[in-house]
Amino acid sequence: MTEVVEQAAVDELGPVDYLVVEFPGSDFKGEILGELADLVQRGIVRVLDALIIVKDPDGSYEAFEFDSAEVGELGEIRGLEAELAELLSADDVTAVAEALEPGSAAGLLVYENLWAATFASAVRRAGGQLVANGRIPVQALLAAIEEDLDDDGPQS
Repeated sequence: MTEVVEQAAVDELGPVDYLVVEFPGSDFKGEILGELADLVQRGIVRVLDALIIVKDPDGSYEAFEFDSAEVGELGEIRGLEAELAELLSADDVTAVAEALEPGSAAGLLVYENLWAATFASAVRRAGGQLVANGRIPVQALLAAIEEDLDDDGPQS
């Protein structure tokens, strides 16, 4: 029975993305935590794995699971992580830590896009496979819109 339920959950898994957000100077204000909690509570995303990395000015670093965050500002994120799998590896942590500026902190987040889960499941049932994926940076989109508007503008 458990295997059937687990297989059903995997069959309905939505697209999974990751992101890394750096806070130079470890200047973390915490307002993103409320936004993340809201996305989870509204069923838009499901946090699959999450870590916080703090890199000292001397280059050494420590990584913390969301669930081990202390009560307080970061404590709001406790319990947001689903009990599905640990997806971030030690190599992931090392790669991100090496990329961070000394004295900075970063949040690593692996999340399922629940809003697209039924569509992704339908694609898989239909035999479809993901062959490309990407994100268009907002700056590139704005530049394309501006260029298009310039092309359609008044001709002299």
